Amino acid sequence: MVADHGLSERKLKILHAIIQNYLETGEPVGSRTISKYTDLNLSSATIRNEMADLEELGYILQPHTSAGRIPSDQGYRLYVDMLMEQKEQELNEMQEQMLDKADKMEQLLRQAARVLANNTNYATMVSTPVSNANKLKFIQLSAVDEEQIIAVIVLGGNVIKNKIINVEEPLSNENLLKLNMLLNTTLTGMSIEEINLGLIARLKEQAGIHSEVVGNVLDAVAEVIQVDNDMQIYTSGATNIFKYPELSDKQSAQEIISAFEEKQQLNELVTQTLAREDNTGIQVYIGDETPVQNMKDCSVVTATYELGEGMKGTIGIIGPKRMDYEHVLKSMKRLQNELDQMFHKKDENET
Repeated sequence: MVADHGLSERKLKILHAIIQNYLETGEPVGSRTISKYTDLNLSSATIRNEMADLEELGYILQPHTSAGRIPSDQGYRLYVDMLMEQKEQELNEMQEQMLDKADKMEQLLRQAARVLANNTNYATMVSTPVSNANKLKFIQLSAVDEEQIIAVIVLGGNVIKNKIINVEEPLSNENLLKLNMLLNTTLTGMSIEEINLGLIARLKEQAGIHSEVVGNVLDAVAEVIQVDNDMQIYTSGATNIFKYPELSDKQSAQEIISAFEEKQQLNELVTQTLAREDNTGIQVYIGDETPVQNMKDCSVVTATYELGEGMKGTIGIIGPKRMDYEHVLKSMKRLQNELDQMFHKKDENET
C-alpha cells in the first residue's frame, strides 16, 4: 500500500511499531526490539535497512547516546494524522449506524405504542431505552484550537457524546496521543461507580503536568454517563380514556391528557419503574398506588424491556381501575417478549 506520504505498508508498520514502543517506554527503539513484533516477521537486517530509509526521509531520529531511534516531529505528525483519520472514520461509521438504528427504533417504538393502544383500548406509552449503569467504551481527545480540545466519549450501546474542554496551554499531538492511551487503557469498560477517587488520583499523577486536563475529562465522562441519555417517550390512545365514564369528567380527563402531553410525569413513572430492583417483571399500580399524581383514578400497568449492555426501556398502559387485567397482562407480556427478542436479534446480527 502506498499513500500520499510515499511509504510502503512495511515502512508504515515499522514506523508505527517504533512510535508505539517509544510512547510506552520512553527509550530509543532498536531493530532487535522491532523484530520481536510477531506481525512483522522480518529479520533485524531488513528492519535496519527500513529504519535507515525512515531516518533519511525524516520520520525518525538517532539520539547521540543511543543506537536506537526515536520519532521525529514529522513521524509523530504522520502517526497522529493516520490515527485520527482511522478513529474519525470509525466514529463516522458508528454515528451513521446509530442514526440509522435510532430512526428504526423510533418507528418501532411508535408502532408498538399504537398497536398496544388499539389492542387494549387504553392509553399507552413506550420509552426509549436508557442505562442506569452505563459503561465507557472509548475516549478520543482532539485539538480544536490552542485553547480547547474536544472529548468524543463513546458509551455502552454505542451512545456518542461530545464535550468541549478548555485548556490553559496548547497540547501537542504527542501529548494528546499519550493522554488518549492513558485514559483508554485505564477506563475502557468501566462504569461511573468504578471510577473512584483512588483511580482518579492515580490517573492525574500519571498525567503529570496535564493532571488538570485529565481531571476535566473525567468530569465530562461522569456528566455524560449520569445524564438522562435523552430519553424519549412515545404515546398513543390518550383519547381512549373518554370511552370510560369514570375518567371522562372534565377534570380527570384534562389531568390525564395533560400528563400525556407534557410527559414530565410519564418520565417520573419510567424513572421509578427502572429504579425498582425487580424491574424486569410487570408492575400493576391501582389507584393511589400509582406514582403519577394525575392518575390516581386509574390503574397503571408497566413492564421493562431490555436492549442489552444495561439498556432498558419501559412499556406502560393506563386505563380505568376496572380494566380487563387479564387481557392487559397478556398484551403487555407479549409486547415485552417481542421487544426483547427484536433487540437481542438485532444485536446478534450486528456482532
